[in-house]
Amino acid sequence: MSEKDTFFMMIQDRWWQRFLLRLKEGKKAHSYVLRGAAPPKDTRRLVFYVTKPVGRVAGFAEFIERKVGDPETVWNENGEESVLRSKQKYDSFVSGSQKVSFVRFKNLQEAARPVMLNDALMFFGVKRLSRKGFYMNKETADKLVALMT
Repeated sequence: MSEKDTFFMMIQDRWWQRFLLRLKEGKKAHSYVLRGAAPPKDTRRLVFYVTKPVGRVAGFAEFIERKVGDPETVWNENGEESVLRSKQKYDSFVSGSQKVSFVRFKNLQEAARPVMLNDALMFFGVKRLSRKGFYMNKETADKLVALMT
């Protein structure tokens, strides 16, 4: 799994802020809800890029698992870990989806030194980041996390 050691994922600032609030409230496990069978499938760590207008790599966490299933079942199992504040908001968010993914993680760490978008692009040697996210090997991920801590 060393080539898929860490998954780099994009997240909107509103969801990132809610995860940080959950962290401050003492919550240990969190779930990021996505429509469909979204990645990552298997990895060790997650790195979060908060999309524009923030535009920075803002933190990381330990990956627990990805749960995929019908919306009702997955909510009943892990809904309390979501930043969607009610079943009604969840139902509205996943409306029309046959399957949903809960990307479960723990030990969320906010970056002491967030990496700005231009620096992340230079770090990866690309012109733009994949919207669906991507896997990184352990060596690359460790370097990125070291820049943030």
